[in-house]
Amino acid sequence: MPHSDATNKPWTIDRIVERQPKTVLDAGAGSGIYVRLLRNRLPNTRFTAVEVWEPYIEEWELRKIYDEVVIEDIRQREDFDYDVVIFGDVLEHMSRDDALVLWNKTLSQARYAVISIPIIHYEQGAIENNPYEIHVEEDWTTETVLEAFPGIVEYKEFPITGVFIASAEKYLQDTAK
Repeated sequence: MPHSDATNKPWTIDRIVERQPKTVLDAGAGSGIYVRLLRNRLPNTRFTAVEVWEPYIEEWELRKIYDEVVIEDIRQREDFDYDVVIFGDVLEHMSRDDALVLWNKTLSQARYAVISIPIIHYEQGAIENNPYEIHVEEDWTTETVLEAFPGIVEYKEFPITGVFIASAEKYLQDTAK
């Protein structure tokens, strides 16, 4: 499902805009909801989409709305040198270990990272034959996200998802302990 919980978007978008990023990486861009909501509020920002499921790129016309589109499994990516990296309903589609490796790689390079993730038990299988839509980790909670992912400076719970904002500065403090 290339869409996610809409209830968290106003709060999430406001938090991203507050940081005035010049570069944003949308990991697992899906339908491109984040760039669609941010483009007018951040007109001078360069947006890069990373999407593993190639059919979404054409279906959602991602090349028309992003400055760059990369077909890649985000877990294989090495370049996270962006002001903001968005993991909008992405980390539940991989093992906890993979998510933590990705998180550490991201915050060693990016200024900020955003996680939007279901914080209730949320089963999901392949959708439209997309095996990347399967929820591998279905039982994240606010507490387990806060325990697992260092660097979180702000978060908010919504009926289905939690949104967590992390800074590289706080990440470095947390991991130095």
